[in-house]
Amino acid sequence: MTEVTQLVATLKRELKQQGKTYRDVAAALGLSEASVKRLFASGQFSLERMIEVCNLLGFTLAELAQQASASETRLRTLTAAQEKELISDPVLLLVAVCALNHWTLKDMLAAYRLSEAECLQRLLRLDRLHVISLLPGNRIRLTVARDFDWLVDGPIREYFREEGLVDFLDSRFARADESLAFSHGMLTAAAIDKMQGELRRLRATFAELHEESLASPLAKRRGSGLLLAMREWEPAGFTGLRR
Repeated sequence: MTEVTQLVATLKRELKQQGKTYRDVAAALGLSEASVKRLFASGQFSLERMIEVCNLLGFTLAELAQQASASETRLRTLTAAQEKELISDPVLLLVAVCALNHWTLKDMLAAYRLSEAECLQRLLRLDRLHVISLLPGNRIRLTVARDFDWLVDGPIREYFREEGLVDFLDSRFARADESLAFSHGMLTAAAIDKMQGELRRLRATFAELHEESLASPLAKRRGSGLLLAMREWEPAGFTGLRR
């Protein structure tokens, strides 16, 4: 990927995350929407045009270049120590989850009984943990990859198992936007590998839909949990009867 292509890709990502469209860019630049689409498709930005789009998004060109560079080295996991720090402070964990879901500082203050000072203190801690970069104007830039995940045996998953799993499953899953399915069968090793691949693709689809949804206002997005689990298993009562 060339430097220009990387900058344009970063502009596209920021437009989506801020809920802005090519029509918004066209209005700001005094161009037709079709011209803006061609501009982004070709990547043939003049320096002046790129600066104008940066200004629309609240960036300087230097900040855009920094973000484009950082996107190549985004974190896919944290360390156990980083995860442990997150769960050591409930407010820090709350702010981290909001930030990972692309909430702004304003969104957090509107939804939760937190002061601006409390939020900023946690955002600065997340910056030191390299989960985010806190930019001028208290804008939040994630430094984690789209396929970011918690450590398999780490503190966050243990916290979820102890504090969240029972609450998550405490539902009849009867609403139209809910589902709970359980299947059991006897699979070969090859079939298990194939099924695991399908689950990975489903997780990737969930991540893609999450990114697509960022173009909509926060009020139109709903926090949604997806639990995928698969392992060799039989009911404990069956196991107790084995020879």
